[in-house]
Amino acid sequence: MGGFLIYFLIIMIVPIWAQFKVKNTYNKFSKVASAEGMPGAEVARRILDANGLYNVQVKETPGVLSDHYNPMTKTVHLSSENFHRPSVAGAAVAAHEVGHAIQDQQGYAALRFRHALVPVANISSNIAWIFIIIGLLSTAMSNMLLIGIILMAAGVLFQVVTLPVEFNASSRAMDQMVSLGLISNREERDARKVLNAAAMTYVAAAAVAVMELLRLILIFVNRNE
Repeated sequence: MGGFLIYFLIIMIVPIWAQFKVKNTYNKFSKVASAEGMPGAEVARRILDANGLYNVQVKETPGVLSDHYNPMTKTVHLSSENFHRPSVAGAAVAAHEVGHAIQDQQGYAALRFRHALVPVANISSNIAWIFIIIGLLSTAMSNMLLIGIILMAAGVLFQVVTLPVEFNASSRAMDQMVSLGLISNREERDARKVLNAAAMTYVAAAAVAVMELLRLILIFVNRNE
């Protein structure tokens, strides 16, 4: 019972800590004006044009930290604050999303694989727990638990594959901002802090998903010994 309680606390605390970290870091550096005075929209446009991505649009989207790149429409979406405000955080986030656009342009293998997994992960994640709950409630229906584990594994694989995609986009973002002179030397460390904090949310989500999958696998194996 004690071990289960510790496990439960870990899978609850780790994601909360990661979310707190990214929000705290983002809030801090969103208030720090960038030396170049460029809002996120301009930072994104500069990097896109420098890489020949003239067809990729930059649009404002509602919400906070709702920034993303849509490979279907070839559009970089920036939250209102990052779109308009010239801040270190806004520049870092905008550059990161453009990093995904560059990945898309260059056919980055991990990004392609993640895109291919999207429909499978969406379906499996929605129905996996139905089979898992049925399998956990009835020892006579272990096969249902196994089906749930297999479905859940697809969603976990998606989260694991997301890690290199996100880290690579951040690396590209830093390279582009530095080489194009979009941030000053003293701002490099701050921009990296923003990107690293954001990456931790993906690391935490993947770690928790893997732990939960392993726990269910152990339950299944112990039942069938």
